[in-house]
Amino acid sequence: MPTQKKIDAVADIKDRLERAAMVISTNYRGLNVKDMQDLRRKLREGNLEIRVIKNSLLKLAADQSDRSSFMEIVEGPTALAIAYEDVVEGAKAVTDYAKSAPAGFAVRGAFLDGQILTEKDVAALATIPPKPVLIAQIAGGLQSPLIGLVRLLDAPIYELNSLLASLLRELPGLLDARITQLEGQESA
Repeated sequence: MPTQKKIDAVADIKDRLERAAMVISTNYRGLNVKDMQDLRRKLREGNLEIRVIKNSLLKLAADQSDRSSFMEIVEGPTALAIAYEDVVEGAKAVTDYAKSAPAGFAVRGAFLDGQILTEKDVAALATIPPKPVLIAQIAGGLQSPLIGLVRLLDAPIYELNSLLASLLRELPGLLDARITQLEGQESA
């Protein structure tokens, strides 16, 4: 018979899984208390929540939230890094920590939009530029053809302007020449 504490724990885990944009499964074997505090601090900076969860409770919560496939990346002692907002920032925080982490820490995979990601997928996700940079790149990509179109449409007007300016510069000389020509015809 499950205790109320376990029922509440499963409900809490289920809620976190359903609200999460991405959940990263990690192995934390060999991490001492200081290492775990460092892990929590670094992941908090990346807007991640870290939870050490019993696999039996996690399985119940995953089954209840229709995320049973998540259990494919859970084995042994598991710490979940949960990203509620920016998944790229979360992936970067975990992979950055994994680079300098003690030997016991490893990324097993992640659950994102109903799909299981491998450790390599999480590392690849971490290489995506931040959202403001992506927006700037897209805006630049859209702006470049538009600038070309404006210049193309502006070219005939610029040429007409140049032609008129040239004619205006030559007009006094042409008028003087015509006056001289007409005066020469009157005297003849």
